[in-house]
Amino acid sequence: MSSNIEILEEILNYRFKDKKLIIEALTHKSFKQPYDNERLEFLGDAVLDLIVGEYLFKKFSKSDEGKLSKIRASIVNEAGFDKLARSINLGEYIFLSNAEENNGGRDKASLLSNAFEAIMGAVYLESGLEVVNKIAIDLLEKNYDDISLDSLFRDYKTTLQELTQARFGITPEYNVIASRGPDHKKEFELAVVIEGKEYARASGKSKKIAQQEAAQMALEMLKKEK
Repeated sequence: MSSNIEILEEILNYRFKDKKLIIEALTHKSFKQPYDNERLEFLGDAVLDLIVGEYLFKKFSKSDEGKLSKIRASIVNEAGFDKLARSINLGEYIFLSNAEENNGGRDKASLLSNAFEAIMGAVYLESGLEVVNKIAIDLLEKNYDDISLDSLFRDYKTTLQELTQARFGITPEYNVIASRGPDHKKEFELAVVIEGKEYARASGKSKKIAQQEAAQMALEMLKKEK
């Protein structure tokens, strides 16, 4: 792991005045310090929700609330923030325990997404909405070629249901395998089952996210079975 946080600051084009703030934002709870990035993640999640909402409100001036909500939901989620985190190689800078690192922590979507939210929360806390807005929107526009409902919002669950009804005459089942974490920070693991066969498992911050991830994986498997 590179401990040179200045490299990350150069990528973000932002220098932290309080270095303790960025260190906290990069510290996973497994690192066993008196602090971790969960509080900043909580703040960053709310800030990014607002930033992306305002961005879409201005960009799609003729779109209704339902459409805007769907586009925002396709960006403001674990997969969306994981994508942005990977674009700045955020995994290289996170402070993890050896056990978490050996378990592939630097490549976990949930961990990367959470760290990205924490970084944005830290920037907001130190410099306000205008500064973090510029950083977040710059990253968004660099990493999404086309921000629109058609390109971003793919309802894999509906697509899978249509496919299985056509091919097997049945609909998929989604079984909750496990739920982990406190009530305010649950993670759900689900399996998608078709004709009694488990096709895929996925995890997410909500059952809906996990279902979409599992449905996408199942679709890929069904395509290979053709």
